[in-house]
Amino acid sequence: MSDVNIQQFEWKDHQHEGQLSIDVFDAGKDIIVIAPLAGVIQESLDISVHNDLMTIRGNRPSPIEDDASIHAYHTECFWGDFSRTVVLPVDVKGDIAKATYSNGILMVRIPKQQEDKKIHVTFVDD
Repeated sequence: MSDVNIQQFEWKDHQHEGQLSIDVFDAGKDIIVIAPLAGVIQESLDISVHNDLMTIRGNRPSPIEDDASIHAYHTECFWGDFSRTVVLPVDVKGDIAKATYSNGILMVRIPKQQEDKKIHVTFVDD
């Protein structure tokens, strides 16, 4: 019975890691992804785009030190390691994406792939 409880606890912890909120916007030629990341450690922040998947990873350490004498009455903020992967709604050019972090907000601007262009065919007489 204790094995089941341990497995459930580990599953809950794993699920808890992905608590990063994001917004995804269509801005004409770009896709914009915004995430509130107040307190993120700059060196831990990692953003990658592979095909139509974007992943944001990092760490936000708790401002409250781990102390057995401190008891939380209520918690909603997520602290610690985080990872969030989102499927982007269109094909993008991830290799030329730009990201900025200001006032605790991460903004990633990713250019969309150009739509298929019609290729003009030149007929040459043999």
